[in-house]
Amino acid sequence: MTQYDPNTDPTRVPPPVYTETVETVVVRESNTGWWIAGILGGAVLIAVLWILFARGPDTQTDQALIEAQMDAAAAQAQADSALIQGQVAGAQASVDIARADAARSQADAIRAASEARAAEARAATPVVIEREVQVPAPSGGVAVVTPTSPQ
Repeated sequence: MTQYDPNTDPTRVPPPVYTETVETVVVRESNTGWWIAGILGGAVLIAVLWILFARGPDTQTDQALIEAQMDAAAAQAQADSALIQGQVAGAQASVDIARADAARSQADAIRAASEARAAEARAATPVVIEREVQVPAPSGGVAVVTPTSPQ
């Protein structure tokens, strides 16, 4: 008996053939691009410096800037002053409220003490003091005038 060998099978398609291509790229190093970039950068820097320093002093703009800064400083000082005055007024109002509360508390304490004395007086037994009083003699319709010393 013969065995089946897949490598010898006549219906089998042979594997495809691949070709390998090798490319060699040779790169030449050159500093030309860097030189061009450096020169352009230097030219731009010189142009910017020339633009900044070539213009004359603008005294009107500087004067307007100084005036605006002075106005801003004055406005800030006024705002700070108003803020401080508001804080002082708030503190004074707090002091006034505290004084009113203290006066109210003192009045409440006086009223409570008075009510306590009244309650104590109502709760205590009454004290009766007896004394002998002389009855004046009948004058028979004549008014009696007695001298008294000024009081």
